[in-house]
Amino acid sequence: MIEPGLSAFAAVVLAGGRATRLGGADKASIEIDGRTLLEHALDAVIDAGEVVVVGEQVPTDRPVTFVVEEPRFGGPAAGLLTGRGMLLRRFPTIAVLAVDMPHLTSATFRRLHEAAIGHDGAALTDADGRRQLALVVETARLDAVSPDLEGRHGLAIHTLLAPLDLVGVPALGPEARDIDSWSDLRDARSEQPDPRAGTDAFEG
Repeated sequence: MIEPGLSAFAAVVLAGGRATRLGGADKASIEIDGRTLLEHALDAVIDAGEVVVVGEQVPTDRPVTFVVEEPRFGGPAAGLLTGRGMLLRRFPTIAVLAVDMPHLTSATFRRLHEAAIGHDGAALTDADGRRQLALVVETARLDAVSPDLEGRHGLAIHTLLAPLDLVGVPALGPEARDIDSWSDLRDARSEQPDPRAGTDAFEG
C-alpha cells in the first residue's frame, strides 16, 4: 500500500513494441513538435530517481538505461518486468508509461501518485474508464505478483496487474491518447495538451 509522503520513484518507459500499424517504425524516434516521443516520455518522468527504457537504444542525453525485453517481443508485461529487473536501486514505487503517449506530463504522474495513496497503485483511464499504459505501482506489490521468465511471454499486462488494487485516475484532455497509426500521429501533432494537466496546474 502506497503511503503519504513517498516521493522517490523509478520509471520504466515501454518502447519495445513492433509498431506494425506504423510500418514497423521506431516509435521512440518519431517526432512531435520537434521532439521525439522518447523525449516527451522522459519529460513526463523527469522527477524519477532512475529511468529504464525498454527498447532499442536511441540517441538521448538523458541518464537512462536501455534494455531489450526478455523474452523478446514478449509484450508490455514482459517489458515492465524486464525494466524493473534492470533498476540499480530500489524505490517505493515505479512509474510505468508507453513511449507513444506524448501528452503525459510530470503532473500526470504526480496525480497518479496522489491518487494511489492507500492503494497498490493508480492507472490513468480514458473517457470510457479503460486503463491506459500510464500508471504507478508499489514496487513490493509488483514483485509479489511477478511470474518467472517463462510465464512472462505473451502475458497481458492487465492479467499481471489484476491482483493489485489500482485506482483509476481520469485523464485530462488528450493525456490518454497514444500513437498507434499514422492518423493518430497526424492528430497528435495538431493537438495541444489540456492546460490543467500541466505542471503549474497540479493540485496535490
